[in-house]
Amino acid sequence: MASLKLMRAIRVGEFGAPSVLKLCSDVPVPNPGNRQVLIRVHACGVNPVETYIRAGTYSRKPTLPYTPGTDVAGVVEDVGEGVTAFKAGDRVFTTATDTGGYAEYAVATDDSVHRLPEALDYSQGAAVGIPYFTAYRALFHKAHARAGETVLIHGASGGVGVATCQLSRALGLKVLGTAGTPEGMELVLNSGAHLAFNHREEGYTDKIMEATEGRGVDVIVEMLSNVNLSKDLQMLAYGGRVTVVGSRGPVEINPRDTMIKESSIMGVALFFATPEEKRECGAVLYAGMEAGWLRPVVGRQYPLNMAAQAHHDIIECPGASGKMVLTM
Repeated sequence: MASLKLMRAIRVGEFGAPSVLKLCSDVPVPNPGNRQVLIRVHACGVNPVETYIRAGTYSRKPTLPYTPGTDVAGVVEDVGEGVTAFKAGDRVFTTATDTGGYAEYAVATDDSVHRLPEALDYSQGAAVGIPYFTAYRALFHKAHARAGETVLIHGASGGVGVATCQLSRALGLKVLGTAGTPEGMELVLNSGAHLAFNHREEGYTDKIMEATEGRGVDVIVEMLSNVNLSKDLQMLAYGGRVTVVGSRGPVEINPRDTMIKESSIMGVALFFATPEEKRECGAVLYAGMEAGWLRPVVGRQYPLNMAAQAHHDIIECPGASGKMVLTM
């Protein structure tokens, strides 16, 4: 009888602090079922939402125990029945996994798997999934941004922020971005922003309004709504839209700020994207990779056994600079 193949993976047996992320070396390698792809993982992106899920504070809770992680990049090891688009040896990245990405192998449904061009390495591939698909959804499926409009990316130096800068610039918007450090501001400019602002400086919102000659911005992609939403509403142009990509708590706003500009606030959750929306986004992103304007910026990289430290740092360490990634 063939011996069971085992792998290293992070397992979460209870909700709580980062310390509940446990490295196990005796986890069975999953088998791909119908319409599933088995991937040998080289890298996996770390997203803030994974810390909320681990803490048990997110609206959706997985069944315990589980392995976190959605954004893997690696090589197809095997495919299940009904899979025609991929074969063993293909370089791929994912936007979701069925078994969790903080592991040496992961299974994903074939419609969540996408080809990774040779121009990008595996760490960059692990920085594409949630950040770029979220950025595209916020800009175009929710805010219906149009070429020629002005977009403010409030918190532009992290994974989603860099993605939003690159997409906005490539698709014809005027791009303003904020960061909390000089290094972050440089990254924002290098990622396609026309102007960058330090959101830790007193009066930075006045500088943003000056840059629009007092008109305000058409679209805001907001990463920390519990801090910024009230300011956002005051910076919008008439008919402006705020897309809420991230929030870490409640916030108080004055609804009158929306009335005087007939502005809108809308939440963004990639979970609700339709298959058609995913295909559209995937096509745009692949074109961007081929053309060279989609260039994921990888920030801190951690080995798999330091997943708990990564979860601490993504929330507690200020000054995001690119996408945080676990490497196998």
